[in-house]
Formats: sequence, structure tokens, C-alpha cells
Amino acid sequence: MLRTHKLKGKLSGAWACSVEYDCRLIFNFEQNPDTLEEEILLIDIGTHDEVY
Repeated sequence: MLRTHKLKGKLSGAWACSVEYDCRLIFNFEQNPDTLEEEILLIDIGTHDEVY
């Protein structure tokens, strides 16, 4: 189970989750204009210090 949470500050509106102890994913939910389906747009991946 991914523990996702919405971010604040300079990354306000984006979401984050931890893959392992020190591996974070930063992403947004975006609507595909062609299919109108919700997709995940990966913004960044790395350690806590690298992505924040």
C-alpha cells in the first residue's frame, strides 16, 4: 500500500509517496485530453533530500 500525501509549499498541488525507506516519488494526477482518463505524471524520483 502506498502512503500518498498531497504536498504544500513549492510543490503545492503535487503528490508524494515513499517506495522504500529513502526513495520518494513526486507526481501529479492529470487528465489525458484525448481519452479524458486520469493518468499519473511523474515529476521526480529520488531520496528525500533530492526531491524536496
